[in-house]
Amino acid sequence: MAELAEPLAAVRHAQGLLLGRMSALGFSFRAAAGLETLTQDVVKSSAIEGEFLDVAQVRSSLARRLGVDIGGLAPVGRNVEGVVEMMLDATQRCNEPLTAERLFGWHAALFPSGYGASRRIAVGAWRTDADGPMQVVSGYVGHEKVHFEAPAAERLADGMSRFLEWFNDPRALDPVLKAGIAHLWFVTLHPFEDGNGRMARAIADCALARADGCPQRFYSMSARIERERKEYYAILERTQKGDVEITPWLRWFVDCLGRAVEGAGTSLAAVMRRARFWQYASRYSLNERQRSILGRLLEGFEGKLTSGKYARLAKCSPDTALRDIRELMACGLLQQAAGGGRSTSYDLPADVPSSAQNSR
Repeated sequence: MAELAEPLAAVRHAQGLLLGRMSALGFSFRAAAGLETLTQDVVKSSAIEGEFLDVAQVRSSLARRLGVDIGGLAPVGRNVEGVVEMMLDATQRCNEPLTAERLFGWHAALFPSGYGASRRIAVGAWRTDADGPMQVVSGYVGHEKVHFEAPAAERLADGMSRFLEWFNDPRALDPVLKAGIAHLWFVTLHPFEDGNGRMARAIADCALARADGCPQRFYSMSARIERERKEYYAILERTQKGDVEITPWLRWFVDCLGRAVEGAGTSLAAVMRRARFWQYASRYSLNERQRSILGRLLEGFEGKLTSGKYARLAKCSPDTALRDIRELMACGLLQQAAGGGRSTSYDLPADVPSSAQNSR
């Protein structure tokens, strides 16, 4: 694996720089950054499999469990709670042994109703071959293309036992390479009837959290994989159909991780702005209507916020809406938008006052 030495050193250096920058921030800023990264991880890992989760629900579920104030929580469905539970267990308890029972718990959390994409599945148990071999296919009926056929179910107990023993072995192996190997090994075994891709990425995140020596996540591997989904499936298929040589897969994994770490700075800039905003806003006694509307604006409000739209969104009278808006403007949390027109509109200030600096 000599050809991996240079890219591996580069990505480890980039990880160190990012973690160093984050450690210099106050606790509340790190918490906000970790929340955003985990939100992206959960949403994008599901999107890779064609399942699109509500971002507000994912963020609310994570915020409640992590104790992060996001200015109002959205109602959360069971499917979202399950994915969040798995991701937090994988990252926050990254140093605990990975066991079959723990994996069964993740699987049960992913499928609380007992149904996969379109049918009832065995939850919290290794798959069987009762309906034929486990195949990953695409294409129309009669013209299917088999991308991969998993090992026979009768080999799973032994295969997973060896995988878990290896994953929990603390002996020297760079943890980034371990994350890449674990991802490939698990998804190749395909031990469950459904959810293998999401669980493989959670296992990789567990190993990456160990690599960082920090359960907080500040870059999202799943978000990067989702952007490079075509290449991801292509390299997986080539590796699974090839011989025992996995260096090309590891090279792709390391390079993809490098791009994820590099891109974290841009995505976290918006997080820092939101964190500064809420830190400054915390000095004022805002009501739930005001916090909810500010939260919407911070997440990227579509169109213009007028007093009439405020009243509709907050389910209050026009007079109450106008009073809320004037209070927010007096606090420096809202400003009148430029341009004007037939009705006055409002937006967020470019930044909150500089007195709202982070504290440790």
